Amino acid sequence: MNVADDLQGMNSPRPERPRHRRLHRIGGVALAAALVASAACGSDDESGGEASDPALSGVVRDPAPEVDLVTLPSLSDPGEEVEFRADEGELQVVYFGFTNCPDVCPTTMVDLAVALRMLDDDQADDVEVVMATVDPDRDLEILDGYVTSFVPDAIAVGTPDTELIAAAGEPFGASWEVRETDDGTIEVDHSPFLYAVDDEGKLVLSWQFGASSEDMAADISTLLERAQA
Repeated sequence: MNVADDLQGMNSPRPERPRHRRLHRIGGVALAAALVASAACGSDDESGGEASDPALSGVVRDPAPEVDLVTLPSLSDPGEEVEFRADEGELQVVYFGFTNCPDVCPTTMVDLAVALRMLDDDQADDVEVVMATVDPDRDLEILDGYVTSFVPDAIAVGTPDTELIAAAGEPFGASWEVRETDDGTIEVDHSPFLYAVDDEGKLVLSWQFGASSEDMAADISTLLERAQA
C-alpha cells in the first residue's frame, strides 16, 4: 500500500519548511545500561511519572524531562545536527522507529499525518516532525524518503553510533532492541510512543500507539495555544 497516495486529496499539501536544525548545544546524558522493549514493534511501558491534565488526551510526564541534551545527525540535510527542541512558540513531534516496521510505525505515521491535516495551516506550519531510526544498519540511506512519504517536510535523523542514539532516546523513555535470529532475520522491538517537545526542550506529552488522529490534533492545538499565549 502506498501511504502517500492514500493521504492525497485530504487537503492540499502544506508548503515545505526548512528541514534542518543547526547544532545549538551539545550536552551529555548517562547512557542507559540496558534498553528493554516488552513486545515486537511495541511496548506498553512508559518511564517517569504521569500527571493529569483534563485538557489533554495524551500522557503528561511529571516532571517534564529535558530531552535536548543530545543532538543527532540529520539524514535529510547531511552535515546538520538536529536538536530535540521546538522553535520558539512551536512544537516538535518526535518518533523513534524503523522503516522495516510492518505495522506500528506506518500506522503511527499515518495517524500523525492525518492529525496534522486536521489543523489549520498556521498551526500545522508550527509543528516539526522528527523521526529517529532505531535500526541504523538498514535505515540511514532510506529513512528520509520513508518519513517524508507521510509528512513531506519531516526530518529524518540517525547515526551508525548506536550509543549516541541510545543517549538521545533515554530521556524520552524510548527503548528498543535490535537482534538477529538464528536464520538471519532481523527483529526489532521498540516502544511505540509519539513525543511532543516544547521550545524549552522539554517532553510535554506522549501519545501511546492507537491514539486517534482527532485526539492528537486537539492536543497539538492546545499545546500550541499555550506556547503562544
